[in-house]
Amino acid sequence: MKSEIIKLLGETDVLLPALIAESLAANDRVKTRLSVLQAADDHARDPHNARFNLTEECRAAGIDPFPLKALVNGASLSAGERITAPGLGALGKAIWEDMAAMLRAVKTGDTVLGEKSADRLAAIRSSASLGSSDDLDIATLKKLTSLPKADEDSLHRLIMDLHKALNSLAASHAQEVVSGAYTYGLSAHDRLAVEAFMRGLNGTRKLKFDHPGLATTAARAADRLTIQNDIGETDAHVVVITVNPDNVIVTYSDIHRARAKFFVRLLDSFSAQWSGLERKSATGLGDDGNFYLVTGRYSASRREERDAFLEALGASLVFLIDWNKARKVLREWVINSDAVRVLDWAARQRLGHRGFLELGGADLVASAVHHVASSRIGFGERLDNVLGRNGAVDFLKSVLRITAEALLSGSSLRLARDRIEAALVAHLERVDVALLAIVVRQAGLARDIAASLADSMAELRTGRTFDARAVAKRAELIERKADRIIVEARSEIVRFDADHGIERLSNQIEDAIDELEQAAFAATLVPSELPPTLIDSLTELCAAALSGTEAAVVGTTAAAEVPENHRVDTEDALAAVGQLIECEHRADAAERAVTANIISGGFDLKTSLSVLELARALERSTDQLARFGHLLREHVLADLSA
Repeated sequence: MKSEIIKLLGETDVLLPALIAESLAANDRVKTRLSVLQAADDHARDPHNARFNLTEECRAAGIDPFPLKALVNGASLSAGERITAPGLGALGKAIWEDMAAMLRAVKTGDTVLGEKSADRLAAIRSSASLGSSDDLDIATLKKLTSLPKADEDSLHRLIMDLHKALNSLAASHAQEVVSGAYTYGLSAHDRLAVEAFMRGLNGTRKLKFDHPGLATTAARAADRLTIQNDIGETDAHVVVITVNPDNVIVTYSDIHRARAKFFVRLLDSFSAQWSGLERKSATGLGDDGNFYLVTGRYSASRREERDAFLEALGASLVFLIDWNKARKVLREWVINSDAVRVLDWAARQRLGHRGFLELGGADLVASAVHHVASSRIGFGERLDNVLGRNGAVDFLKSVLRITAEALLSGSSLRLARDRIEAALVAHLERVDVALLAIVVRQAGLARDIAASLADSMAELRTGRTFDARAVAKRAELIERKADRIIVEARSEIVRFDADHGIERLSNQIEDAIDELEQAAFAATLVPSELPPTLIDSLTELCAAALSGTEAAVVGTTAAAEVPENHRVDTEDALAAVGQLIECEHRADAAERAVTANIISGGFDLKTSLSVLELARALERSTDQLARFGHLLREHVLADLSA
């Protein structure tokens, strides 16, 4: 009521908090309206697949979504590269009104910047016909909604610049600071919500260490409270929380889809409803101008429920800073899904990954490997190849815990490195897992030979020639490599006084490799032309051998997890044993078919002997694989009983 007299007296600073709140609300509205404008363009170009999906964003910005839904779904292309949509003129007028509202606060807080911004807006508006009718040319639409090159101006760039100016004004002209958040226009009820959010944020803020970010502003505008956090330094990485009387709406944007999904999972203990990840485009944001937007709604009938959600939301944000960087580093040592598992665990344990990155990241792990495990873990080799998946994940969890604790307690980097090396040694002592990984490598080599033989039979079946000698030469090299691996396995078993059942497994798969290598040699003696009946039986034998080697790989990999009491892995290992026995039966039948054909077919001596030797070598390989299966079953059952 006293705004006019205050202006007359020149004491406009006292009006600034309310103007800032109004301008920030206008900023939310204009961004949403520009998204509607883009959505109208998408629908006009592809009416069947592009529909209105901005309901939650409109509600969060305080805009009635129904007229805008009609606008988007009614948009169509018209002659002369133009778009026609019901209500397009009204949308344009509202955009200019929002821009004027943003300018009011900027002009009041910084007259020079405000005047320059007003001139920019006038120039942009004079070159655009938006707001005059329900018809707009596509070139103007694209210019209004995109961020141009650095030396050009646009409405999108002006909005970003005004938003930065408003955030600066909010920080320097806030009515009060509530638990570290710059706030203005808050009611007593609003303070409770902001305090709950900041309680979570401040509880984990220390885990960002020296990284910038997590600045928070909050404002009361009309009938809603808006809390905004900038998270880190990326332009498109922000979260906006709208607190309504009976719900909380979260709008989150990110250039990394995987991180956006991770953020949603961190709040999975609350029954919030989340939209799908929507891909947006804005030139200048992210590597390719794309980012992802997700909206969540949490309904709360009691203030305690609302505050618990806000607190958890605030606590989660620090774990998003440099998340993708940490994921890439961890991915050097484990597969991507396991890297995400480690980050998820670190967040839920209130440890985070920033300490890990601060103290060296990949260099910490590489240094530990070099000092205590250079003979076990080769350069560039993933940890899960040696420690097993769970072992590698557990070790990396230890690394993240050690680094966070070191920085929080102020202990030395040397001590942290020593603790990491000790943790690696402890995991290496789970030698059964490491040795089973060697057996998996052997089974993989057996599969390589079996696959080459199967491919050769496929070529023979289609009448194409193949280089049997090259297959035999490769099999010979693989067999030599397998010999070196088993020598390594035996050495490790002696070194750690490990379970000799694993040695028997290794020896058995080595025998299968020998038979497959013999089969590859026999294939060089087989004539290039054979009757279909013989080719069919040999193809079946190769398929049985290939399936057997694959079952050996799967079964041994699963067996490595059995000591961790993973029931599913136990079942997988035992199922693989059944497959190995079934492969032996298939090979027996196919080998007998070959023998019967040779005896009754009247083939020449060379054909008869070479085909029989090939068939019998393949059948013997499946016998060895079946024996491997029986040993694997004994190993699994022994682990379970232990």
